[in-house]
Amino acid sequence: MKKLLLLLPLVALFTFVGCKKIDRLLTFTVDVMQEVQIPGYVGGAQLAPVTVRTKSEDSFRNNKTTRDKVKDVLLDKFVLTITEPAGSNFDFLQKLELYISTNANNKILLASIDNVPQGVNTLTLVPTKARLDEYLKSETYDLTSVATTVGFNFTTFKVRSDATFKVTADPL
Repeated sequence: MKKLLLLLPLVALFTFVGCKKIDRLLTFTVDVMQEVQIPGYVGGAQLAPVTVRTKSEDSFRNNKTTRDKVKDVLLDKFVLTITEPAGSNFDFLQKLELYISTNANNKILLASIDNVPQGVNTLTLVPTKARLDEYLKSETYDLTSVATTVGFNFTTFKVRSDATFKVTADPL
């Protein structure tokens, strides 16, 4: 009986550690890149939603899994970079929030930045902690931005977004 009492916690520990290792083996990243033109603005701006093709099915297949086996998706990193015109920066922004949706009823905050630094052409946004399974499993999702801007600008910008999603798949 004493041996059984000693073995039980060890079995529980090995099971817990084993599950964590299996999750790590089944975790991979999906990178989604999108370029968009941002027109000039006059005071506060909210752009029309931008539809993003995820191409996630290819990533799932490359990682030997399928859409129905994906169980956890979190945003790991979201970076915006002004690619045109050369020498441009994000000085026109004070605050930026990006929302993700696949339909009118599931729009949630994806990433944000509250104090945009001056003189930079690349922004790393703070990702949400929300689970994003349904968004990345979809073939497309929409990104909507809500921005607090400074002044006005009539220059059109080309901005690239690079999103990295951390995905864990179920082995069964």
